[in-house]
Amino acid sequence: MAIRKIIQLGDETLRKRSFEVNQIDAKVIQLLDDMKDTLYKAKGAGLAAVQVGMLKRIFVVDVEEGYFEFINPEIISTKGEQYGVEGCLSVKGKWGDVKRPKEVTVKALDRNGKSFTIKAKDFFAKAICHEYDHLNGIVYVDKADNLRSEN
Repeated sequence: MAIRKIIQLGDETLRKRSFEVNQIDAKVIQLLDDMKDTLYKAKGAGLAAVQVGMLKRIFVVDVEEGYFEFINPEIISTKGEQYGVEGCLSVKGKWGDVKRPKEVTVKALDRNGKSFTIKAKDFFAKAICHEYDHLNGIVYVDKADNLRSEN
């Protein structure tokens, strides 16, 4: 396992749409393992593959509900609304307020290629939506109000 470099806003890769994973092979498993290590070292709540320079529809989140891996995720429903502060490992030292769904239901594959569906609420839903946006070349600053920097 390895710690990968997290690319920063300004790198054009962050603005590209990621590609579906057609085969879960040893390289994808290695990427998932490296993303977990990278996320923990950076002390983040989520990390998309594009943030480590890989244009694959993969993200991981680590929240109160646990650690989750999502391959080829699809948000199949949303409910409600929440508004609050967000930051990003690819936008160091900045925060902004973003409107997100209060609940999301997501369908994805796990590292074994097994399909699963999960319903997430509150911060878990926010983390999923934030990472899902990365897969489509969207960074939270595109949606944020009151963008502010660390002093």
